[in-house]
Amino acid sequence: MSHPCFTRRAALRLIGTGTAALMAGASSKAFGAAANVLPMLTRKIPSSGEPLPVIGLGTWQSFDVGAAAAERAPLREVLAEFSALGGRVIDSSPMYGNSEGVVGDLSGELKLRSKLFVATKVWTSGRAAGVTQMEDSLRKLQADPIDLMQVHNLVDVGLHLETLREWKKRGRVRYLGITHYNAGSHDAVAKLVAAQVLDFVQINYSVGEREAEQRLLPLCQERGVAVIANRPFASGDLFTRLRNRPLPAWAAEIGCETWAQVLLKFIVSHPAITCAIPATSKVAHLRDNMKGGIGVMPEAKMRARIAAEAV
Repeated sequence: MSHPCFTRRAALRLIGTGTAALMAGASSKAFGAAANVLPMLTRKIPSSGEPLPVIGLGTWQSFDVGAAAAERAPLREVLAEFSALGGRVIDSSPMYGNSEGVVGDLSGELKLRSKLFVATKVWTSGRAAGVTQMEDSLRKLQADPIDLMQVHNLVDVGLHLETLREWKKRGRVRYLGITHYNAGSHDAVAKLVAAQVLDFVQINYSVGEREAEQRLLPLCQERGVAVIANRPFASGDLFTRLRNRPLPAWAAEIGCETWAQVLLKFIVSHPAITCAIPATSKVAHLRDNMKGGIGVMPEAKMRARIAAEAV
């Protein structure tokens, strides 16, 4: 999900001179060279062993724009840079306005489909309505088969999972899963993880929303279910909380130059997490986010320090 620009700008002011030049619009060539030395961490999808980069790209609000070239140009740049920096997982939903169509159009123009892991959701009631919506999503995303289809917010979850299992057998989807954005629904998600065969779960998890650590993340590890973390910045609340705090010196120990990188490394260092999906429409923020997946990752003591700082 997206986050307020002014809070991110406050974080970016903390970056050193060299990185600031990159964020100000230097080409990704230098960043790419660094990424070659320090490749992005990947995690394997437990059900298949396929590796995925730990930083993906969400599209809620950020990709919901019209057809005008001026509206789409910044997103075209974001998507091209995302792929150039090693990103693969891009997540959307029918409830995200025009986002699916924008992702499909831009990835087609940029000839990126084969490089991306495209995920979306079904969010309606009834078998027929679900099939119609999923067919529409595949058309908009220009992705048939689609990599991951998820039952959004558990709406008519049993029925849609039946359809998705049929689609998976037929090769229309590669992976299936369920999602929710609210910790109040974690118990319902956990019951499904325990009872169903799922490839993915997508839930809210961040240093500001840690409820999933109690039961759901260990259960996903036990059951061999990949986890996508949405709301990685708690819808921007974490930036609001941290905007007046200078980045601690200890952040350098894990190679972090911004709060965004610290917050993302907290998420993806959890062994149950497969990928985090921060959303953005700005290339500077995209580059910042991607660095949250490279270099040294925090171990238990550092994770506790990050959590204490963000309280």
